[in-house]
Amino acid sequence: MPGLELFFKLLVAHATADFVLQSEAMGRGKNRHSDIHHGKTFNFPKWYYWLTAHALVHGGLVYLLTNSLLLGVIETVSHWCIDFAKCEGLIGFHQDQALHVGFKIGYVFAV
Repeated sequence: MPGLELFFKLLVAHATADFVLQSEAMGRGKNRHSDIHHGKTFNFPKWYYWLTAHALVHGGLVYLLTNSLLLGVIETVSHWCIDFAKCEGLIGFHQDQALHVGFKIGYVFAV
């Protein structure tokens, strides 16, 4: 698969996972500072479950598109760390997205 085609597929997968497949509960739940974790909501899954599930969706899509388990694992771990940094306020939305796209570029060169 040509590099530009793979890059486009990876971007579409990223947008789908971040903006279509990520429910409001997951978006709020993956942030340990969310009011969900500090209110009267009992038995709500811990933030790290939500963040890990979200990162696994991204990693799974990278694996399916590249046929590389290693790249899928790298995506899972990097996505987890980048989103954690965003939730902690260490980086903003644009930096978050730029880092994710940077990894996608790296995957194109790795394949």
